[in-house]
Amino acid sequence: MNFTDLPFDADEMLAGLKPWVECESPTYDASAVNRMMDLAAYELAAMGASVERIPSPGGVGDSVRARFPHPDYSKPGILISGHLDTVHPVGTLEKLPFRREGNLCWGPGIQDMKGGNYLSLEAIKQLQRASFTAPLPITVLFTPDEEIGTPATRSLIETTATQNKYVLVPEPATSDGGVVWGRYAIARYTLQTKGVPVHAGINPKKGHSAVREMAKRLIAIEDMSTEDCTFSVSVIQGGQWVNCVSSECTAQALSMSKHQKDLDAGIEKMMALNDNSGDVAFIVRRGVTRPVWEPDEGSKMLHAHAERLAQEMGLKLPAHMQGGGSDANFTGAMGIASLDSLGVRGAGLHTLNEHIEIDSLVERGKLMAGLLATLQ
Repeated sequence: MNFTDLPFDADEMLAGLKPWVECESPTYDASAVNRMMDLAAYELAAMGASVERIPSPGGVGDSVRARFPHPDYSKPGILISGHLDTVHPVGTLEKLPFRREGNLCWGPGIQDMKGGNYLSLEAIKQLQRASFTAPLPITVLFTPDEEIGTPATRSLIETTATQNKYVLVPEPATSDGGVVWGRYAIARYTLQTKGVPVHAGINPKKGHSAVREMAKRLIAIEDMSTEDCTFSVSVIQGGQWVNCVSSECTAQALSMSKHQKDLDAGIEKMMALNDNSGDVAFIVRRGVTRPVWEPDEGSKMLHAHAERLAQEMGLKLPAHMQGGGSDANFTGAMGIASLDSLGVRGAGLHTLNEHIEIDSLVERGKLMAGLLATLQ
């Protein structure tokens, strides 16, 4: 069997992907995520997989883990690991409907990363239809909380990965159509200021505004960014009444580094900002952390194998180390050969311009099928 000859059809794949995109699944809406998990679980079961539905702690949606039949389950196999949660709230379809124009198709979560997940299942289907048994057992794991740092399912990903020889992650392709063999380390923080409230219409100077203090702190935090470690704040909530000096304000911050030692130094710098000495307390709490994943020999060999397959298709497949967290931060840091960004080409992820290049469904589907068919 030559994987390049498998009859992938972009129109059929797009038709199958449409219900997934139109099933909105923002991380913070567990019921919505579970509706998406229902679709995926049915698809996997219909393909003959043994499907587990795994409840998640922490109030997020379920995970779905599926194992496909194989004559030798004792072999460490291949794990396809992806997430089905998105950053887009329910109702985004009104502003970003599923629509096609030429070689582009738009929709919430279509690039990050429902398109990549769907083409992975299509790759397995194509091998099944060709009556081809992959050399290694195949497991698929879909999780519900990647967009918030995977606080609930990290251990599930790591435990499942230890049973496998390779991890393939169909996150979106890089801008040059390449893949990722390493990712930067990421840490998240919750920030809180506690002020002194007073009626703002009588004598606001008697109060101490939590919002004002947070505003000053946020500028100072982002100004801590260096080439070695960046800091950003993208979420802020504070105050309840415009006629009351605010007593509390919260925010979320993120730091990112290419090397673990730099992230550790950044974490230490951030935690040192805790301050209860003034009129407004400033509290920093450390949240979830993704370890740095640097390309090791296993991941380099996996990329070289994928690159040879891409060459058979007449394509280039450069590899990069870059930011943006994924499941591979965990599996790669564990020393398991991992390859990331095997999903669709496109642009605008996390925005109202999120879209894919339709022909990449077939291109990356064939690449995924080639990996499943040839990895040993």
